[in-house]
Amino acid sequence: MTTALTASALAHAAPTVVLAQEGGGFLTDQFVPSLINGVIFGLILALASIGVSLIYGTTKLNNFAHGELVTFGGFVAVTAMTTLALPAWIAVILAFVVGGVFGWVQDAALWKPLRKKRVGIIPLMIVSIGLSLALRYLYAFLFGPDRIVMPVSSDAWLVLGSVRLRQWDVLGSLVAIVLLIVTAALLTKSRIGKATRAVADNPALASASGIDVNRIIRVVWTGGTALAAVAGVLLAFYQTQQWDTGASILLLIFASVVLGGLGTAYGALVGALIIGIAVNLSSLFLPGSLKYVTALVIMIVVLLVRPQGILGRRERIG
Repeated sequence: MTTALTASALAHAAPTVVLAQEGGGFLTDQFVPSLINGVIFGLILALASIGVSLIYGTTKLNNFAHGELVTFGGFVAVTAMTTLALPAWIAVILAFVVGGVFGWVQDAALWKPLRKKRVGIIPLMIVSIGLSLALRYLYAFLFGPDRIVMPVSSDAWLVLGSVRLRQWDVLGSLVAIVLLIVTAALLTKSRIGKATRAVADNPALASASGIDVNRIIRVVWTGGTALAAVAGVLLAFYQTQQWDTGASILLLIFASVVLGGLGTAYGALVGALIIGIAVNLSSLFLPGSLKYVTALVIMIVVLLVRPQGILGRRERIG
């Protein structure tokens, strides 16, 4: 089934809020709007990257199917808003819940049995690549290969000088910030968060101290997938939705995690903001096909100076 929405299907635009309107040169007309859009994109990347970072921290698995978890959230929103005619904010909540269930099922049906059989990290990575391909082409079969324009207004909703933001640019950023703050609070203040950090530091010692390691990993899979699904909805609002949307930003997700420091949630946030801003600003000077190259060059330069990433810890050998 191919789903395609045109501009005529978009919701009525909300009133535009104009806080400042002025002319300017390159700085205000191009640089500042690109910077703001980079922050918005970086917040979406951060939501997607935190799951990768936490999963790696607790299992040492680089999950190459994580991009498809992002895509999954976008298609949950497509179904909710087109088939069920639900409003956008309900679609976001639904994606969070259904995404969490999807992560729970994945770990219960696939990853836990493989961990129980003590399958090595390299075979697990190959399994994640296979899962990525299977999910990607399943999405193409179910929803078609065409780009899907989400039924939200594309008109300017907030005007700050030369910066013109759509409604879900602003609301999506607020949703991302709230989820990031809640995640940070859970990781630092709650018992489950402290247990997660203990498992990431030393799974054997955490298990010996009475922590149920498999339960913690299940929580991480559930929460990480829920955040990725919300990132998928916000990304669909930010640009468009397609069968390979998540795969198209997977390299940026991994770059964010590596740049910030593998296994650190705060590092994923910092890395994602840097990558998001770099991608958008580079489009001012480079062709669009090269904008991702700038982000990867920044990652390489930082790693040459600080191999463990910005907030990562240097590993001891011996």
